[in-house]
Amino acid sequence: MDSEFLQKLSQNLIEILDDDEYYDTIIEVGNDPYVKIFRAHMVILGYRSSYLRRILSTNKKKNDGTLVQIKLPNISPDIFQIILRYIYGGKISLEDYDNLDIIKILIAANELNLQELVIHIQSFLTGNKADWMEQNFNLIYQTSFENNSFLELQKYCTDLISKAPDKLFKSQDFSLIPEKIIISLIQSDYLQMSETQVWENVVKWGLAQNPGLSSDPSIYSKEDFSSLKNTLQKCIPFIRFYNLTSKEFLDYVLPYREILPEELYMDLLKTFLSLNPNSKPTHKSSPRIPPPLLPHRPSYSNPKPSSQSTIPHSRSSYLRNKKKSAKQYGTIYGTRKKTFNDMNMQSEDLIDMSESNHQDYQEIVDEVVVLINFDRIILVQLFLVVQRMRNYGRSGDRNRVPDSIVSIL
Repeated sequence: MDSEFLQKLSQNLIEILDDDEYYDTIIEVGNDPYVKIFRAHMVILGYRSSYLRRILSTNKKKNDGTLVQIKLPNISPDIFQIILRYIYGGKISLEDYDNLDIIKILIAANELNLQELVIHIQSFLTGNKADWMEQNFNLIYQTSFENNSFLELQKYCTDLISKAPDKLFKSQDFSLIPEKIIISLIQSDYLQMSETQVWENVVKWGLAQNPGLSSDPSIYSKEDFSSLKNTLQKCIPFIRFYNLTSKEFLDYVLPYREILPEELYMDLLKTFLSLNPNSKPTHKSSPRIPPPLLPHRPSYSNPKPSSQSTIPHSRSSYLRNKKKSAKQYGTIYGTRKKTFNDMNMQSEDLIDMSESNHQDYQEIVDEVVVLINFDRIILVQLFLVVQRMRNYGRSGDRNRVPDSIVSIL
């Protein structure tokens, strides 16, 4: 019943907007040659938009009957008409509008400080227009970081860059993506594509910044190479050339040797010419890392271990072979409701490091690293373990927390 009343109220307010009587405010929207005049009501505008309220407070209606005038040159008349009907009726159907118009509505709503509409539009875009936003990432990125009001879009952009950067290489406006985003992509350890693909996409981006250049480097002049080199000079240091095979280097990189720094090129040449065609210089390579896959986690209300839980580490046998491994898994995942004293009492059971049972020092270090990556919640137990490490560490390592653990902390 309440919803019926609200629908009737919304309908009546829209009728007031459409009525040519009783208005007291004139709004001039747009710029020449497209300017449109809207009639509105001060009381509704002031209570629905804090931005318009500030304007109205400095331009109050005079007693002589003169109408209050507002100018909004930064908003197109078509977009403002949509927003004005939302201001009066409290409803908007984004499904009825073009994607680019939705972005314009978002920007205009933010200018008018209609925060509830700003939040709604962002949720609509991320929930319904993800594919389109991926293809038009540059527009979304630039729009989202123009101010701090588009937090959900900012999070979307950040997540896409960190979790699925390859999608950006395939976006329609890839060539328009700023250099800083390209650099952020190619320096990521988690970029899930081959280094030849990384190199080809970086070159493609560089060529797009120089429309006059051919895609065939064999016909380049010195000036052509110089132009491409200047464009890519900040990107080159982040290409992991040593992840290539000798054949890949010869096929993909050597044709563009003129854009490489001389010292780098000579070292690459010496390195790859000494290898078999399908070999990589493993002593110099820096492979990109697949995103870590965590095992299934049971709910905190039920700390029993999942049958699917595994420790993705080659040295996990130490924990797996413990007779109380199930209890240990439960200890790891069930500590959120434990007190510090409870944790202290269970530390001996978590990792038994007595003289008769402990393996070599490095293996214990590896196990601790696994546990840290497993769940940060076990840091309290870690400190207890580290104390015991100092008692059982090898000679020379005693009283020293390993760098592999410190780097994670």
